[in-house]
Amino acid sequence: MPTPHNSAKRGDIAKTVLMPGDPLRAKFIAETYLENPVCYNEVRGMLGFTGTYKGVPVSVQGSGMGMPSMGIYSQELYSEYDVENIIRIGTAGSIADKINLREVIIGVSASTNSNYGAQYRLPGTYAPTASWKLIAAAVKAAEENGCIYHAGNILSSDTFYDDANSLAEWNKMGVLAVEMESAALYMNAARAGKNALCILTVSDCPLKGLATTAEERQTSFRDMMEIALETAINI
Repeated sequence: MPTPHNSAKRGDIAKTVLMPGDPLRAKFIAETYLENPVCYNEVRGMLGFTGTYKGVPVSVQGSGMGMPSMGIYSQELYSEYDVENIIRIGTAGSIADKINLREVIIGVSASTNSNYGAQYRLPGTYAPTASWKLIAAAVKAAEENGCIYHAGNILSSDTFYDDANSLAEWNKMGVLAVEMESAALYMNAARAGKNALCILTVSDCPLKGLATTAEERQTSFRDMMEIALETAINI
């Protein structure tokens, strides 16, 4: 049944959902790649669509920005709509010297400066990690697509404008890039016994002072989109 944030009914959403932060990117993906897409949600402008890709049902829905928003939407998809796999497709700022604009990052794990995990009352520090079967399928798709990709640890940050200027410190620990949602997604998936993965395109390099445009971030990062779609139909 519908939730406070999603007007879909049971059965409207596929078992695998692609989740960009930007709902307009969800609309672009649905209209560009899915066959016969149907919009199932417009609540709060967080557009969601279900269609087929190469004959396989796939949904795509915006998550909004930040871990609280991702936490709400992914939790409802897992618990209320029987979704099994969520693949976040988003943008990130590269903090590794070897990674350049528009290259793809597969988030194997997600370090975080967030307190999101405190709700689980664990007697230690949890390491949010993606699901291996999604990682393996995404790596295979990236290699078959011939795109430049990197796989490793990313940082999910609660701050976009970081007063502490801490990215250089995370770089020292081999963290590849910074974004704002994946740790919450990985924790929700673990708690629900479901699967999750984050596939990112580098939209900016904050330590180098480089960035793409808003329009590029919305519609032109097709390697990431195509890797995610191929992953969705091969798991």
